[in-house]
Amino acid sequence: MVDPSLIPAARTTLGPLFLAIVVGLMALEYTGSRFARVDTHDIDETAASFVIAFGHQIIRTMEAAVVSVPLFLAYNHRLFDIDLASPLAWIAFFVIVEFVYYWHHRASHQVRWLWATHAVHHSSTRINLTAGIRLGWTAGLSGHYLIYVPLALIGFHPIAIVIALSLNLGYQFFIHSEWLPRLGFLEWILNSPSHHRLHHACNETCLDKNFGGTLIVFDRLFGTFTEQPAKETLCYGLAGQARTLNPFKIVFGEWLAMFAEFRAAKSGWKQRLSILFGPPGAGQHSS
Repeated sequence: MVDPSLIPAARTTLGPLFLAIVVGLMALEYTGSRFARVDTHDIDETAASFVIAFGHQIIRTMEAAVVSVPLFLAYNHRLFDIDLASPLAWIAFFVIVEFVYYWHHRASHQVRWLWATHAVHHSSTRINLTAGIRLGWTAGLSGHYLIYVPLALIGFHPIAIVIALSLNLGYQFFIHSEWLPRLGFLEWILNSPSHHRLHHACNETCLDKNFGGTLIVFDRLFGTFTEQPAKETLCYGLAGQARTLNPFKIVFGEWLAMFAEFRAAKSGWKQRLSILFGPPGAGQHSS
């Protein structure tokens, strides 16, 4: 999951009701795992995820007005007036947003400046619903929201963009689970729990796969789809990095490492720019 950190409307319009559902499902998942004696949670890691989620909500609210400016500025200079009055138009628009999200998410794994924020989401060593709320605080600094500006420039209203992204991200929360089964023929179309578990895995065969948000079709079209390798147990977390339970190290660790390498670079600006905007280095990358 990639948090676009746009404007307050990016939070689901269901507000407190959605929050109650989310917390209730997380409690149900944890209680069920205890009764079933299945080791799906680490209490300390879960606590760190809640701290990170709380900080993320505060920061996203504080920066919302600032990061929304490019969207509305682009919309004010839009090329077309696009009418989304019909359900069919909304479906087509949702697929367009999904297409942009796919490339946004893929870039977040291949451009270190973006990865510095997104790595937070991949730092959990367990896949459960609490991992779905572990989102970085620095999306505004990374400029993730700028990827959606062209949609506003084309003529899609910023609020419509935010609604589509909110639905996309809301769906993704529910697929962070070890418990949910495969979805049959829907596995060909939807980003399912099994597809997303593989996306989070740090096994060598699983890196940089299954980037879709709600749909998996663009992964199939662009060669980034894969199924779980037979007889291979999935491992989670950041490949090559020791787990930490310190929320601040989780949130800022990749930024500190990146800038330390930037300062230590001795081969000029080409190397420095590669450190900032090239792929994450060996031992810094995850699925």
